[in-house]
Amino acid sequence: MTYANNKVAQILGTTYPLIQAPMSWITNARLVAAVSNAGGLGVLGPNAGGLSSPNAADLPHQPRTVADKVAAYREEIRKTKEQTDKPFAINIIMPAADEEIDEYNQGLLEVAFAEGVRHFITVSFGIPNKKIFAYILSHGGVIIHRPITPTVENMRAAQELGAHLLVATGYDEGGYTPERPLGTFTVVPTMVDAVDIPVLAAGGINDRRGVNAAFALGAQGVFIGTRFIVTKESPAAESTKSKILQSSVDNIVRISYFQRSLNTPQAQEYASVYNSNPQEDLDSKIQQAGGLRPGMLVGDLEKGIISVNMGVDVIRTIPSVANLIKDLME
Repeated sequence: MTYANNKVAQILGTTYPLIQAPMSWITNARLVAAVSNAGGLGVLGPNAGGLSSPNAADLPHQPRTVADKVAAYREEIRKTKEQTDKPFAINIIMPAADEEIDEYNQGLLEVAFAEGVRHFITVSFGIPNKKIFAYILSHGGVIIHRPITPTVENMRAAQELGAHLLVATGYDEGGYTPERPLGTFTVVPTMVDAVDIPVLAAGGINDRRGVNAAFALGAQGVFIGTRFIVTKESPAAESTKSKILQSSVDNIVRISYFQRSLNTPQAQEYASVYNSNPQEDLDSKIQQAGGLRPGMLVGDLEKGIISVNMGVDVIRTIPSVANLIKDLME
């Protein structure tokens, strides 16, 4: 199958219309370069290479100041450039629509453009931030926008503000789930029909069947996270990869309003609290405990959580990134 006329691939400058999701803590230069070298768009996530985001500054082994964090991110960008000459992206988690660009995002944007990065996965919890869009566009960047909860309103707003591509995420996904419990099969065609620019499908896509279904729903590309965790180049702990291979959807529990996890002992504690008091702010507690880092990067299966999508049953091998992408897209 050829994607020469595919609009997503043309906009990205890639062989395939495939983007690796910017999973917090579970991306580094090796994984991202492998994805880009294999024809997709690799993405450095907010804690790429074990970096600290501003929200995890309490972790003692991490850089403390914003300047330190930006400098550490620059190093991960440079490591990626040493391993690929193909396009790759960084992740920008946006402030609210009309807020000023915060110091951390300003630093990331400046570093990215200085290092020749031109692709940005922008993430918003509502209408996208106008100032960040304007900054990226004024510097010749490519915007792939992903609202956490896709709606016709925020997708159209992103299009009007200049996004090049949009990501429609279904409730099947791993990571932070949308507020509305609408599956990928519901969300994707609705968003495709609502806008005039290409849409990528996200949420539960782990094999070629999922890719084919995404295209059948009207998407022109796929946005995949969980499946890349269980690859040879993934920085996830080997114990975590093994846990995922042995798991099924029946092993997934909801641990907060926005998050799910495989049923580790810590996840079961969070789930018990959530089930008895759904209003408790467990997301803050999870973040203060290191987020996904203990369970997924370090491999602490007792005290950590493991976030995966709802299609985990079909993940039963640990391929190289190149072989995975070939199996998904050809």
